[in-house]
Amino acid sequence: MSAGRGAPFRRPVRIGVIATMLTGVLLLLCCTGGTAAFFLSGLGGDAEDGDILAGWGCGPVRPVDIVGELPRFAEYGDAQVRNAAIIIKVGQDLGVPSRGWVIALATAMQESALRNLANRVEPESLTLPNEGVGADHDSLGLFQQRPGWGSVAERMTPSYAARKFYEKLVKVRSWQRRPLTVVAQQVQVSAYPDAYAKHEELASKIVNALAGGAARTVEINGKTVCDAAERGEIAASGWTAPIPGDVGSGFRTASRPSHHGVDIGAAKGTEIRAAASGRVLVAQCDPDNRNRRDCDVDGYPDKGGCGWYVDLLHAGGYITRYCHMVVQPRVKVHQVVSAGDVIGQVGSSGNSSGPHLHFEVHERNNRKSSGAIDPVPFMRERGAPLRAAE
Repeated sequence: MSAGRGAPFRRPVRIGVIATMLTGVLLLLCCTGGTAAFFLSGLGGDAEDGDILAGWGCGPVRPVDIVGELPRFAEYGDAQVRNAAIIIKVGQDLGVPSRGWVIALATAMQESALRNLANRVEPESLTLPNEGVGADHDSLGLFQQRPGWGSVAERMTPSYAARKFYEKLVKVRSWQRRPLTVVAQQVQVSAYPDAYAKHEELASKIVNALAGGAARTVEINGKTVCDAAERGEIAASGWTAPIPGDVGSGFRTASRPSHHGVDIGAAKGTEIRAAASGRVLVAQCDPDNRNRRDCDVDGYPDKGGCGWYVDLLHAGGYITRYCHMVVQPRVKVHQVVSAGDVIGQVGSSGNSSGPHLHFEVHERNNRKSSGAIDPVPFMRERGAPLRAAE
């Protein structure tokens, strides 16, 4: 990233401790090294790997064929993927936006591993088609619904169970913008409310594979748009671009191999948004090369440090970093933020020669340079591409 020698790389985080500038200006940025219904696709013919299908383009496609062959995923068998297709198809039929499909899949993945489970406490369920026997109180089916959700036969019917989930989901206030685990918990009232989030990434991949890239879409003015999540619009995957703007200096280029992020040009004061829901790990002034903490003034090349910056921890062990803010961040350590929440403003503090956002993505809970990955393909795959990044 663009923080120089003073970049705040530390030990990997443990989960449990929980506008656009002119091109000429972009080239001058100096940051050296360091810190609604959606359409569904019919997938007939030979089964293909889900990860390959997830890379398909996004656009209007046919309804999913829940009877024909479906893509394969290493994590699930054919019956489980078919249950996923049923869940998505019900969401389409009800007119639920595709963010709801991702939430529903992640919930069923946690509750039943996408299996239609019977229960010995409900003997009738053992006589009905099932994919295993659970043992959670008197819960049944894909979503482990208890008697208040319906009869035994109804709860053991995947389409019924999915419909009941969606009916309650859409009543949750601001459900499309809130963290997946919060929304799922509002519907399920689970004893393990934080467990849903870990399934969000795979749920998004399955939605993309079964529904033609639908997890990369966002609704804008009543229309479904692909790869357009920015300015606070959230893709069905749960991600958004942190600011609108063009990428100038890229990730670990030949001329800057220790640049562990990308620089996005923007005017000073432009609002910076959380790229996804998560928890604040760091919100502070990063010391420069001389161990000074003077982030309230513009920096300069070779000063070192990230200036005012924020690190966020997201589901799946991803960490995003936002550097060179103009003033102290708007968030505090341990605060939980939703995707699109404003966390700070663009500035030029620290190791910088002009206003911009230095943006990083790290994986495996690793805040060190060894955990950094290229944000450009990462954000593009989530429907929140960084502009002019090709």
